[in-house]
Amino acid sequence: MTTSAAVADPRDAARDLLGVSRLTDAALTTWLHGLPGVDQVGCEQRAAGLATRSVKTTAKVWAIDTAISMIDLTTLEGADTPGKVRSLCAKALVPDPDDRATPRPAAVCVYGDLVGVAREALGDSGIHVAAVATAFPSGRASLPVKLADTRDAVRAGADEIDMVIDRGAFLSGQYRRVFDEIVAVREACRREDGTGAHLKVILETGELVTYDNVRRASWLAMLAGGDFIKTSTGKVSPAATLPVTMLMLEAVRDWRELTGTQVGVKPAGGIRTTKDAIKHLVVVSEVAGDDWLDPDRFRFGASSLLGDLLLQRQKLATGAYSGADYVTTD
Repeated sequence: MTTSAAVADPRDAARDLLGVSRLTDAALTTWLHGLPGVDQVGCEQRAAGLATRSVKTTAKVWAIDTAISMIDLTTLEGADTPGKVRSLCAKALVPDPDDRATPRPAAVCVYGDLVGVAREALGDSGIHVAAVATAFPSGRASLPVKLADTRDAVRAGADEIDMVIDRGAFLSGQYRRVFDEIVAVREACRREDGTGAHLKVILETGELVTYDNVRRASWLAMLAGGDFIKTSTGKVSPAATLPVTMLMLEAVRDWRELTGTQVGVKPAGGIRTTKDAIKHLVVVSEVAGDDWLDPDRFRFGASSLLGDLLLQRQKLATGAYSGADYVTTD
């Protein structure tokens, strides 16, 4: 996995891509508003069509295991305790005690003050620790506070930082401000040894109002050097919808064609069932391509999805469901 710290300065790359000597709100506005507009009806119809694809037998087994391996197993509640985080980490380490061949989730995602607990519990398992930062979920804080939040999480051992953009700034056309904040957080992800935490940029698409804004925010986050673009905090409705995820997958596909750099996508919030997850995997394959069918390039932000995937996995293996207490996560 390429870290934020290993990538060239996005300010230089953005100026080159826009063909300007100086990045300004005007330059970014001209470029972002020059992106093709989104046909809302066409977008929703295509997503609905892809959602009807049937995935069965061995393909379904593969899809379930792949989805499990892509989960950021998440707890982001004000009542979170060290004990709850340790319990979640134990679930990540051994998702199914009766089947040790079950894949592990990609990461455990927690608030920054609990990163150390998760880091200790996960040890050298290879499961990443992701931390939300930058005054999650509102993003309403000064830049120094946001950067301190990020640095604290990285020092505590976070492998990944999930930051939120300033939606107020974006919606008022202050694109340079949003760009600069992402770049600054990206730099705060660097460690003293030169390595860096992976940066996921949360757009909070439920507050962006239009599909055109989702597309513009996706491109702005990639311009600023985000390693992933993420739909939502999970605290705002609607959260991850299939049309929005499809638009973001189109954006990362087109970004790679334009720049040669592959950026990941993370839908988060409201993805609770195996059926939901498989619909998303179909869209990944059909829209972005199979290169994104990898935990380094696609993630699910979820708290309850793992449980349903485990139940469906066992059903396929044995022909029967387990009891209701089989898949507890806390």
